[in-house]
Amino acid sequence: MLKSETGAPTGSAGEGAGESAVGRRGTTQTGVRIYHERLALSLIRTHGSLSKAEIARLSGLSAQTVSVIVRQLEADSLVVKGKSIKGRVGQPSQPYSLNPDGAFSIGLKVGRRSADFALIDLDGKVREQIRMPYHFPSPAEFLAFARKGLAAIRETLGPLFLRRVAGLGIAAPFDLWKWEEEIGASHEVMEAWKDFNITAEIMSLCDWPVFSCNDATAACAAELLFGTGRQYRDYAYIYVGYFAGGGLVLNGQLYQGPTGNAGAFGSLPVPRPGGGSEQLIRSASLYLLERALRDGGVDPAIMWLQPDDWTVAEPLVEPWIARASQGLASALASIASVIDCPAVIIDGAVPPAVRQRLVQATRLAAQAVNMDG
Repeated sequence: MLKSETGAPTGSAGEGAGESAVGRRGTTQTGVRIYHERLALSLIRTHGSLSKAEIARLSGLSAQTVSVIVRQLEADSLVVKGKSIKGRVGQPSQPYSLNPDGAFSIGLKVGRRSADFALIDLDGKVREQIRMPYHFPSPAEFLAFARKGLAAIRETLGPLFLRRVAGLGIAAPFDLWKWEEEIGASHEVMEAWKDFNITAEIMSLCDWPVFSCNDATAACAAELLFGTGRQYRDYAYIYVGYFAGGGLVLNGQLYQGPTGNAGAFGSLPVPRPGGGSEQLIRSASLYLLERALRDGGVDPAIMWLQPDDWTVAEPLVEPWIARASQGLASALASIASVIDCPAVIIDGAVPPAVRQRLVQATRLAAQAVNMDG
């Protein structure tokens, strides 16, 4: 099954102090207690709101344990109590929902054509987004953007909510300095990134915990938490970015493998137009569309300056979809032969309408792939 819908964005107050309960209590409570609290929060996030009885039923925990957990989460401002629901047998139940202001996370996406900061609340809503399109920046230019973006987010949050920031997550491609010819950046700039430690540099600019992850893997995780991926226990995820990549979810968990490279579907061999084979990254990546636009006399910057509207590039988008969908259809056959998952989710840094057309074209192309055996 192919899916294209995605609602994913790209990660509490204590008694009087207002500091993050996630960070403060994590070092003083047992692992079991923390696991139970996170389980309760996860269930509430999935269902929107739940009563204590419903949390107990879904989690398998005792009513007494759930009562203690919910009481603490409420004291930490991570959940809020709703109005009593009457009309059922027994005492009226009170649903609990996530408190959007209970905790915040900051995401930093480092791409080859743009960088983005996103401030996300506990309910998964993007409160603020700061974007910097570029051709390909030097590390110094990127750091200038990072300082400016963090300053803007600090100003948005204010002193109280700043204490509720649980951490900052960085999503960046592996080996950002590679693919010099395709990117079109100078050799000197690409070499400068080789010795540039993004995580360490960002850690020096803030006091929050900083985590890093491959960009496609991070997108897959966001899909699992906030997007179409919530409907499936198992799925493969293909992200059509500047270079195609992906991720894998098994048994409701993001599977990264021992080196964090599981689901790197861009490496899959697919048929090359005219004969032979090539990697999926050579047929379903946006650098190919960028090159086609440039050769066709269209400024490819439109792809990053207007990420939701590619109308001006439309005559060249259709041929790109045709080639990309053929590669994707072949990749789906390879994925299906190894992983018996009920769905493959196709996402990407493309306008929603373009993504939908890409999925439809891939679905049609997949019907012609020989799956015997």
